[in-house]
Amino acid sequence: MGRKAQTLYQPKSCVRINEQLLGCYFITGGLKMGMETLVTIKVSIVLCPIIMITEANTKVRIREKANELFLRYGIRSVSMDDIANNLGMSKKTIYQYYTDKNELVDAVVEDEVMDMQRDCMKCGENAKDAIEEIFLTVDQVVEQLSNMNPMILYDMEKFHVRAYQRFMEHKNKFLLQIIRKNLEWGVKEELYRPDIDIDVLSKFRLESMMIPFNIDLFPPSRYKLSEVTKAVIEHYVFGVASLKGHKLIIKYQQHRNKNAKNYETESGKNK
Repeated sequence: MGRKAQTLYQPKSCVRINEQLLGCYFITGGLKMGMETLVTIKVSIVLCPIIMITEANTKVRIREKANELFLRYGIRSVSMDDIANNLGMSKKTIYQYYTDKNELVDAVVEDEVMDMQRDCMKCGENAKDAIEEIFLTVDQVVEQLSNMNPMILYDMEKFHVRAYQRFMEHKNKFLLQIIRKNLEWGVKEELYRPDIDIDVLSKFRLESMMIPFNIDLFPPSRYKLSEVTKAVIEHYVFGVASLKGHKLIIKYQQHRNKNAKNYETESGKNK
């Protein structure tokens, strides 16, 4: 393998090591040093991808643990020391991968945004109609929010501006487009009222998503974020539905309630 090809597979530290070893080989020009150098280079080429994989795994572990703690306690109340202690590593190790908490929060939010977008796309792909897409979205959202601290958006807005701007970009561009497409789909299938203003209703739905996170209206001590969100979404879909859509909503609700009861029954038997 030539030097140029080696560089494609190795981090800078590995490239520097190999350059030094190659320099040693050409300076000595001897067979004795040549064999040792070539063997060392081969070993370094094998080890470098392993080092890269290990470092990537560590970086992911840090992000995942930080995300878990942020969702549970909010961002501001979780320190870098807390994250390090929960991972069983030193804070210094975390700073080798993330220069500060802002950078770590940015990385966590980017991961979450990408996951949410993939989940939204799957809901649309798996749904048989516009109303089922809403119900699939409810399932997804309830699962995501079931253990989320509602302070997380407030903390982002106040203390981590870049991360909040990334979330708002996701909300105001991607989610607005998803909502608009669902409304258009529902009108086309006659499941939504034909007289609705799609532009107004899509923006109304977009902003209604933020209502459950208002801790003055819905203090966490009295309300569950997931349940408030579910109630808001159901109110919205009933509001835009036609008579045909209403019947389908009731049908989906009955089916889901039946499945929920069956699940509770089976869970009780297994105890």
